[in-house]
Amino acid sequence: MVVVVVVVVVAEAVVLVIVVVVAVVVIIVVVVVVVVVVVVVVVVVVQLAVVVVVEVVIIIVVVVVVVIIVVVVVVVVIVLFALVRVSFVVVVVAVVVVAVVVIIVAVVVVVVLVVVVVVVVVVVIIII
Repeated sequence: MVVVVVVVVVAEAVVLVIVVVVAVVVIIVVVVVVVVVVVVVVVVVVQLAVVVVVEVVIIIVVVVVVVIIVVVVVVVVIVLFALVRVSFVVVVVAVVVVAVVVIIVAVVVVVVLVVVVVVVVVVVIIII
């Protein structure tokens, strides 16, 4: 009986880890793709090399922040799962919801940062 419980818990943990890893990868890929698309559009439209450098920095910052958020979420999820014994389905759904929210927030942040950078650079060029 104990063996069955252990096997089930281990199997759930493995599935949980896979779900979390997939969520992290999807988040990073989506954020990077969005940033690259925005950067390409900006470069084609505005044709500013300065903007590209700033965009690369923004990409790095956003990816780092997303990874930190995801790591925190993973730790919280694992603690909840291990200590509180929350339903496995609830945990998986929570991970998916968090992934979606993080993607949306990251995309919005990236777009806002890009717009701000472009506006600042254009204003500076006009002033100079």
